[in-house]
Amino acid sequence: MSPSRRAQRVAPIPSTDLGQLRTRVCALAENRPAVYRMTDAAGRIIYVGKAKRLRTRLLTYFRAEYPDDKAARILYAASDITWDYVPSEFAAYLGELRQIRRHRPHFNYRGNVTRRSVLIKMSGGPAPRIYAGGTVSRDDLRCYGPFHSLGRTLEAVRTLNDLLGIRDCRATMPIVFAGQRDLFDQPRQAACLRHEFGFCCGPCAGFVTEREYRRKIDTAAAFLEGRTIQPMDRVVAAMQEAADAGHYELAARWREKFEQLEWLLGATSRARSAVDLLTFVYHDPGTYGDDQAYVVVQGVVRASAPFPATPGEREAFKGVVAGEAERPKPAPGPLPMDAIDEILLLMAWFRAHPDALRRTTPLEEWAAA
Repeated sequence: MSPSRRAQRVAPIPSTDLGQLRTRVCALAENRPAVYRMTDAAGRIIYVGKAKRLRTRLLTYFRAEYPDDKAARILYAASDITWDYVPSEFAAYLGELRQIRRHRPHFNYRGNVTRRSVLIKMSGGPAPRIYAGGTVSRDDLRCYGPFHSLGRTLEAVRTLNDLLGIRDCRATMPIVFAGQRDLFDQPRQAACLRHEFGFCCGPCAGFVTEREYRRKIDTAAAFLEGRTIQPMDRVVAAMQEAADAGHYELAARWREKFEQLEWLLGATSRARSAVDLLTFVYHDPGTYGDDQAYVVVQGVVRASAPFPATPGEREAFKGVVAGEAERPKPAPGPLPMDAIDEILLLMAWFRAHPDALRRTTPLEEWAAA
């Protein structure tokens, strides 16, 4: 261990009096669901968290070892802790997510980069890429999913890219389309072997026009959205041709590609259906009897209110539900980029709490009641 590291362990300097802060937490924090915020000396929010039992959760920060534990590092950077009580654990999850999205705290974004699901993403730029992963970057323009198997998703996306000739190189690869002036008197050579093998149309070396490449991307998007099965047509034709010629090993390889695309077609359809099914009124029982009603449409909470108990409250809430039920449903397409986190959160919640589904009511049924 280096001397500086040893000194840091022995004499860490917190930004505030931790003993006084702990005393305030013990005196004021209750063991109720809550969303809490850590702020620095300038009043900036550096971390947002949730708790099913607030006091118990906050006191764990004071028992964490600095600098090994992230909780201790957050606490030593904080000058104050504030919180808002919420009706339930579900409300705490939702409140934490929305506050993180609003404030973008340093410790939330630097320390939490993993996701629970796999997404197929389409990047922006002159020559978009299609690839799979668990995080959404600033360059991503469309996302599809979520999917459960990273391995199968990666294989299927690679097959889709190979069949359509879509590049899978790094995002910073210089792109030069056919017909651009700087190609004159320059040798054209693709940056990787995928072009030589016929798996990439070579947008890095001017082997394809921008319009032709965009057409390939549009075909891939249509396939992922269930509007075409065009890549599968080519696979079926090649598989049949190889079988008729007696090239059975080649036919078997084409069969594998067909199965991968077939799986991807089914997986994207199931993912769209799973999002559509997250459309209902959810009756969430509060920890202390303060029940809430949430209007959920395709995995996004559109409205919430205390669960109506009187005829007047029910009539008012019925109007809110009817308004959401009458909205036209969007055409099948990618996930809304600004709501992906919330959709994944609600999917995870109802998957982990199947009993909560018994407290849901279709919008139409509630509006017609």
